[in-house]
Amino acid sequence: MKRYSAILLISLPAFLFSCVSTKKFKTAQNDYAKLQEQYKSLQKDNATCGEEKGILVRQKDALERENALLKGQIKDMNGQIDFLKANNNQAIKQLEDMSVISASQAESIKKSMENIGAKDAYIQTLQQQMARKDSLNMALVMNLKGAIGNLDDQDINIKVDKGVVYIDISDKLLFASGKYDITPQAKVVLGKVATVLKNQPDIEFMVEGHTDNVPLKGAGVLLDNWDLSVKRATSVVRMLQKDYGLDPAKMAAAGRGEYKPIADNSTKEGRAANRRTRIVILPQLDQFFKLLEPKQ
Repeated sequence: MKRYSAILLISLPAFLFSCVSTKKFKTAQNDYAKLQEQYKSLQKDNATCGEEKGILVRQKDALERENALLKGQIKDMNGQIDFLKANNNQAIKQLEDMSVISASQAESIKKSMENIGAKDAYIQTLQQQMARKDSLNMALVMNLKGAIGNLDDQDINIKVDKGVVYIDISDKLLFASGKYDITPQAKVVLGKVATVLKNQPDIEFMVEGHTDNVPLKGAGVLLDNWDLSVKRATSVVRMLQKDYGLDPAKMAAAGRGEYKPIADNSTKEGRAANRRTRIVILPQLDQFFKLLEPKQ
């Protein structure tokens, strides 16, 4: 009995030490697992920040290009004003050198000055209208990008070029190869685009279908790529009208076929870029035509 008690006394510290070490080890394991989860979360947050930074950089570049274009147009208009003023000043100086100015000449000078003032005011009005249109376009682009979210730029691209807003959607997102039936995935994207466009009831737009230059094989009712591009465009406008309630009077459908490529059709990547559907926000030219109308 004494021998058994001695063995028990000798084994007890080792057993207690083993229990304590196991608890510490499990605690350390739990702490390590928590650190791993925090590290993964930080990595995910960092990736999200990188994507948002990329979007902001592209938006900044687009704004800078638009601003440079607008400055160039303003510079040209100011040059015209300076030219007219210089010619007028030269004419006045020549008249001042004459000893007598007739009544008709004086009236002509007065009208010339009035015309210069009117032209100056007209150019300023055009500048204001251009600035307003550019601001509306950028607001529209921001709303579209915000509604669609961080979708891969290879699948959808929204940009402003020479004062016109373009929305390019790749065919792999909208249609199966050689087909013109819209995929379920595409309905989600088109629904987001439709929501933004519906909030701008004055906007008119055209849906353009584009293909690569690879001929259709076994197309059935389709004659060629041009026919396919037209049917794809009409499929999109029908969905925007029937499923999302957009006004058909504000839409147009067009097929460009393979004849307006944006990349080289000799490469796989180029052909993929050319297979797209483009939504073109049409500029409201009637506003500018009104400016050209004579004042009553």
